[in-house]
Formats: sequence, structure tokens, C-alpha cells
Amino acid sequence: MKGLWDFSKDLKIKTRVRSAILRWYRRNRRDLPWRRTGDPYRILVSEVMLQQTQVSRVLQKYPLFLKRFPTLTKLAKSSRADVIRAWRGMGYNNRAVRLRQLAGTVSENFDGQIPASIDKLMSLPGIGRYTAHAVACFAFDHRVPVVDTNIQRVLGRLFNNRKENVWHIAARILPKKHTYEWNQALMEFGAVICTARAPRCGECPVRRECPSAFRAEIRTSLKNTNEPGRYGVPNRIYRGKVVEILRSMNGRKSISSSAVVRGLIPRFSKKDHRWFTKLLEGLRRDGLISMKKQASGYLLSLPNS
Repeated sequence: MKGLWDFSKDLKIKTRVRSAILRWYRRNRRDLPWRRTGDPYRILVSEVMLQQTQVSRVLQKYPLFLKRFPTLTKLAKSSRADVIRAWRGMGYNNRAVRLRQLAGTVSENFDGQIPASIDKLMSLPGIGRYTAHAVACFAFDHRVPVVDTNIQRVLGRLFNNRKENVWHIAARILPKKHTYEWNQALMEFGAVICTARAPRCGECPVRRECPSAFRAEIRTSLKNTNEPGRYGVPNRIYRGKVVEILRSMNGRKSISSSAVVRGLIPRFSKKDHRWFTKLLEGLRRDGLISMKKQASGYLLSLPNS
């Protein structure tokens, strides 16, 4: 049956698919700044920024962040407040705090040099399997598989096999040479052709080998994750708004929690007090805000340490 093949058993198809995707990539790849550098720090920053953030947004913020923190040492010596301010517009502010923490760890434990090994990379704050493999491949040219959401989708459709771990598949089809280019090609292919909601099968160079061609599942709605929140708004949105208020104080050192919450929920009542306090405590634990107790609540500010 069409597409039900095993890369490891059919060398001709394996070679044909890889060649077709690489040819497509060489003709259509986007000119992205992190593809023009071999600097491990700059590649790491791009990978952290690209987590759950659109490329178009990262293209705007990436050069500004690097201008503010051009080296890992500069980032390590900065305050959390400075990094959080520089992260403005990116969302998921925890990433900024973890990136600064990572810079400090590398400065203290690795002589300021980002390690090349997967194990050492994964020991760093905020670095998971994907980011460790991406940095190892894209910064140090290691022959390792890389699996992000796009690659997972491409390989899942090509193999049409939900039983085998996608990392195992990625490792089995990894070429002996040009690993960097292959991993980038798969990511680009998933972002542009083999997309989640509207795959462009008519333009796909491997549609004859793909069992999912013209039959790929098209997502029309997001899953209900029952994300905790208040008045129909997820907590993560409130968290981001609190940080943004503190980031926009224009020289003021602190602001009362009551003033902050009035900007979030105009009809704030006593029953909301416990929820809001827990929200603030979560932000404090994550290193995103500082809280100082006062008679009527808290004084809030960005952390200066």
C-alpha cells in the first residue's frame, strides 16, 4: 500500500525522500539570522525564543535582545528586571528568567562556555531534550536528531505509525552527513508545507511516498485543556498582564497590588483576593516579581537581583 514503507528496509525510498526534502529546502529556505551564525550563545537565545512563539515575532525581538545582551557574560551579570524588560512582547516570561539563570550557571560551572554534550546541556536550567539536541546540532555540528513540533508532524505523517517513538524514527533516518541541513530542512518543511491546519499536499515533493497525502488530519479547533483561570481568562494571561504592568511603570520602583488588580479586574471583590494572592505568589516563586508586605496588601516590583 502506498506509503507504508520502512526507511531502514528500503534504501532507495529513504534516499529519495531525503533528497527531495533537501532540494526543496535549498530552494525555499527562509533567510533567518540564527541560520547565519555558529555562535552557541546566539543559537541558544534563538531556540529559547522560538519556544511557543511565532518566527515573525522572534525576528523582531532577537536582534534587540542580542544588542542589549551581546554575550552570555553580559546576560549573566544583568538583573532579572533588565532581562524581563528586554523580553517584552515575547510572552512566557519564565523563559527570560531561566535563560539568565542558565547564563549564570554556564559562567560559574563551565568557564563561560556553553557545553557541547547533550547531557551537560540538559543539566542547564530550562533546557529540555529538544533544545539540548538543537544546540548540539546547530551550534556544534553533532550528528544528533532534532524533534520539534514541526518535525514530529512530518515524520508522523510520513510513517503513519503512532506506536514508534518519533525520536527513534528521527534517529533512524538521520543522514551520515549534512545533519544540520537535514534537521533544518525538516523543521522548515513542517512550518511551510506539512502544516498542522492546512497541509499543502499538492506542493509536497514527497507526496507519492506519503501515506497521509491529501488525507492528513486538519485541526479546526483547539482542545479544551481546562486551563485554570478567572472569569473565562486563563491564569497565564493574567500573569503576563501583571508582569507587563510592572514593566511599564516608567521609572516608578513599585506599585500596590490593589492598583495592579484594579487594572486586571475592575470589579474585583473579596472572593477574588485569595486567587490573586496565589497568582502573585506563583510569579514570585518563578522569579518574575518581588513582593513586599504592607497593611493593605503588597508592594510589587520587578526583581532587581
